[in-house]
Amino acid sequence: MPSTTAQEPGLLAAAQALAAGVVDDRRAIHQHPELMYQEQRTAALVAGRLRDLGLEVRTGVAGTGVVGVLRGSGSGKTVLLRADMDALPIQERNDLPFASEHPGLMHACGHDAHTAMLLGVARLLAERRDQFAGAVKFMFQPAEEGGAGAMRMIDDGLLDDPAVDGAFALHVSPAHKTGQVAVTAGPRNASADEFTITIRGKGGHAARPEATVDTIVVAAHLTTMLQTLVSRETAASDQAVVTVGSFVAGAAHNVIPDRVVMKGTVRTYRRRVQRHLERRIAELAHGVASAMRATADVEYHTLYPPVVNHEAEAHLVEHTIRALLGPDAYVKDTARMASEDFSFVLQRVPGAMFSLGVRHPDWERPRSVHTPDFDLDEAALPIGVAVMAGAALRFLA
Repeated sequence: MPSTTAQEPGLLAAAQALAAGVVDDRRAIHQHPELMYQEQRTAALVAGRLRDLGLEVRTGVAGTGVVGVLRGSGSGKTVLLRADMDALPIQERNDLPFASEHPGLMHACGHDAHTAMLLGVARLLAERRDQFAGAVKFMFQPAEEGGAGAMRMIDDGLLDDPAVDGAFALHVSPAHKTGQVAVTAGPRNASADEFTITIRGKGGHAARPEATVDTIVVAAHLTTMLQTLVSRETAASDQAVVTVGSFVAGAAHNVIPDRVVMKGTVRTYRRRVQRHLERRIAELAHGVASAMRATADVEYHTLYPPVVNHEAEAHLVEHTIRALLGPDAYVKDTARMASEDFSFVLQRVPGAMFSLGVRHPDWERPRSVHTPDFDLDEAALPIGVAVMAGAALRFLA
């Protein structure tokens, strides 16, 4: 693979020149966060920006998604670049002039920055459309936060007309300092499944447990037993997590309830581990409940597959980072148990997702995603624009 492409030497400087506009877009989106499949305002901003650049624009994809197509100077491959647009139901605690104006809603995962950066990439590449062959398809998706918006966009024709040959995405990373960009081949994000277990027994007076089938005791035993699925049934090399996150039972201190509802999540990087855990959760639930004179109903839903970066495309991003930012900017990425629905795209076309460092050098600790205090160093935004644009140009070249 060549160390540079013809367009790379001035790409970072060009991205820096666009930084003010990218920051403005990020702040405008941040002030007006929208939950999954409600991203009307954000989608309108995106569609307007893309039309102004002369792209072919399709709106209403999977409800509120937007797709833009930029065609180069001749026929060639098509590369897909993705950003997500939805916010989270979190009350922001940051005292910022552009803080969320909507109580209980916040861009706490950087999707505002993802969207603003991809708009910057669109502008950068539109200015260079006579310098590459093929096409760039821009994917602005709804509902990454649990709504499988990427899958719905695929069902709505995202990967067709023109057919996509490769795909790239980035995610902000508070774990990395501004100026660092991380990528690696192989697993990057875990799968995400959810389960609901309903334990049914016989309620009664708390003073007479012998006359009841105590569902709380059954569910407590089951919660403990579920942890053995990782510690005693999963190889140490096959990382997995089983977590019970919701335990709803009873309403009074002196009444044993006749029902307990438990909800939880399963995370892993391997399909065979995923299948094993799905089967064993049901077996444990039924077995523990039966042994304690109760019954169990189990619902299990497979949500997101793991994000697995393809080797060639991950190396392409690594070479892009080194060429644009220097060798010290590249960091080997590590897999995480959080899920990401870009996985649906990478199941169908080769590609890679990389991590953009957004931790300000002066911050003592990361300002983590999915928290009311999440924040990012906006100086990282043009870096993300340059690397994403550079990866696209390398792929098309």
